[in-house]
Amino acid sequence: MDRSGGVTAVTLSTHVLDTARGVPAAGIAIALYALDGPVRTLLAQTVTNADGRTDALATTLTAGTYELVFAVAAYFAATTTAAFYTDIPIRFTFASDCERYHVPLLLSPWGYATYRGS
Repeated sequence: MDRSGGVTAVTLSTHVLDTARGVPAAGIAIALYALDGPVRTLLAQTVTNADGRTDALATTLTAGTYELVFAVAAYFAATTTAAFYTDIPIRFTFASDCERYHVPLLLSPWGYATYRGS
């Protein structure tokens, strides 16, 4: 909520770093879904740029549960890297009282990590 009691616009961003190679992970397709029980609704799709980043995925999100799906199989194939993962889904929830959420992905062929960034 903003100070006047209205709902603030929420932005969501992400970036992907290839920790095995020590570089930003360019060209990874990302999909954003809203989750409501068993219902999964596609809200946005994007691809990481040369810096492994994306523009804001959404600016009209409300409190709820969401999922980012990083399609990493093509990235690993393009870098001729044998890998374990094909897609990496990250589910999270938030309240609408925060205006910015950043969900980075640290990636390697055999593991990954994520956190709530700033």
